[in-house]
Parts: sequence; structure tokens; C-alpha cells
Amino acid sequence: MRAGILVKPGVIELREIEVPKPSQGELLVKIKAALTCGTDLKAFRRGHPVIPMPGPFGHEFSGIVTELGRGITRFKKGDAIMAVHSAPCLACRYCRKELYNLCENIMHTKILGAFAEYILLPPYIARQNVFHKPQNLSFEEAAFLEPLSCVVHGMESLHFKKNENALIIGSGPVGLLHLLLLKEKGVQVTVMDKHASKLKVATKLGADHVLLPEIQNLNHDPGYDYVFECTGMREVWEASVNYVRRGGTVILFGGCKSGTTVTYDTERLHYDEITLKGAFHYTPADVRNAYKVLCSKNLNVSWLLSGRLPLKQTQKAFEKLSKGIGIKYAIIP
Repeated sequence: MRAGILVKPGVIELREIEVPKPSQGELLVKIKAALTCGTDLKAFRRGHPVIPMPGPFGHEFSGIVTELGRGITRFKKGDAIMAVHSAPCLACRYCRKELYNLCENIMHTKILGAFAEYILLPPYIARQNVFHKPQNLSFEEAAFLEPLSCVVHGMESLHFKKNENALIIGSGPVGLLHLLLLKEKGVQVTVMDKHASKLKVATKLGADHVLLPEIQNLNHDPGYDYVFECTGMREVWEASVNYVRRGGTVILFGGCKSGTTVTYDTERLHYDEITLKGAFHYTPADVRNAYKVLCSKNLNVSWLLSGRLPLKQTQKAFEKLSKGIGIKYAIIP
């Protein structure tokens, strides 16, 4: 089969590799659509600690079951499916505490290689995080299951009330997914980004307000009930507390480079009772909830797609993204 191999930053080669054979409890899936994402883009630009090079990459996908290992009963050959690329071990100390997204093994056992003709899903994923794709959902839309699961997880503990508002800092693919989900929940949403062109996209997707970054007066309550940091930039992490109201919550979604440190005004955090909450990965429950949201068709995720490219043009897709052209691309083997 053909597979996109990330050889080194900036170089993707299309190589012929052997089609894997499913063993006990495994599913072999023919990829119908795979999506680019911010993590893939970081790896393409400068490498990434959890994406080995040279090696296959890509982890947002949907497809059709072509072969099944022994013991599979939920699926049959020819089933259209949607899935994510990881699942908890259910045995480590964090899994025993039901903190499944923090599973000690989840990052070591994740699978990569969605930019290929086939992908092999191991038993722990097949059991927990694979779903039948409904006919009313395109394969491109179904491939949003993984990034939407991450966004769902960041909002899982929040209880939105009528007339509450939120600020999203960053209008990349993840920021725009936050926008779509918050609007579906009835929240008034403002999107901030330093690129005016991206703010135009946010407006088209339903943002109530858009604005360019500005310095807030800490003596003035900016009034946002929730702030979602979606850039992964240190300076934005630090500035995010400037925009939340007293008693408000900041969700730190964007991952900063390993070893990054930030500094906050202790008076603001303490006397204004600001909640800072990290958001990482997802649980099987988050994946199920994201699946239900996608199947409801209440989120028009297809608006986030900037184009469809064949597998041989995977590098072209990332070159476009590196130049700021487009939001997400669907790679079609």
C-alpha cells in the first residue's frame, strides 16, 4: 500500500509498504478521508516529540472495514466506520481513578499513519473508540471525530448558563471547532486573532464578535465568563487571564512547547477567584459524546475544510498550511 512517510521536517515521501494483516481483535480499515491538524503541522515544520521520524503520521480519519481479526463481533467487512487513534489501557493508576485521558500508556500506544491507504486498529481501540458511520455523514465529516473529542473534553466539566459568554483566543482549526460547539450550546462567542483574514472566517462560522489582540486594563472587568486559549503560545497563556471576569474560568487548550513556563498575577488569581484549567486529550466518554454531536449534524464541520487533495499531494497540503493558506485539508487516498 502507499503511505505518506514524514522523513524529516519539511519532507513527506510517498512509499510502498506492506498492508498489515489483522490479528486477534484488530480491524484493518481502508482510509476514505484523513484530515490535517495542528499537531501534524508542527511535526512537518519542526518535528514533534510524539511523532517519530522517519515514520507514518496523520491521526484524524474515517474509512471502511476491509478485514477483521478473530473475535470481532461489532463490525463486519464493508462497514463504514469513524474512530480515534488512541484508547486508555484501563489498568494503570489513572485509569483506575477514571482519569482515562491521563492514562500512563495512552501516548505510547496511540497509532499513527492515517495518511495512507490502510490503517490497522489494535484491539484496545477497536473495543472502545470505533463507531459505525451513519449514511448522512460524509467520510470527511466523520474524520472530525478525533479533534472534536478533544474539544468536547475541554468543555465536559463546564456548565453553561443562559446569557453566558466566551472568548476564544486563536482561530485556527481547533479554535473554530470551539466556536461551532459553543454556538451549538447557546453561548455568545467572541473570537480573537491577530490575523484579520482568519477573523472573517470566524464571522462566517457564527462568531457574535471578533477582535484583534489588545491590552486589557486589569482594573476593568472584561466580562467574559470563559476564555479558551487555543494558540499554545506562552505569551497568550499569560495574557488569557486578562480577559476573564471575576470568578471566571480559563481553559488552557493549546499545548505549549515542552519546558515552557508562565507567570501569573497572584492577586488576580486569588482575589478574583480565577480558575485555570488545562485540557488534554479525551476519554472514551468524550469520544462517544463527540460522535453523537457529529451524527446530529448540528455542527457544520465541513465549513472548516479548505480543500481535498490526493494522497500524493500530502506535502502540498502542509506547505499550504505553513504559508497560512487554508484551515484543514482532507487527504483522499
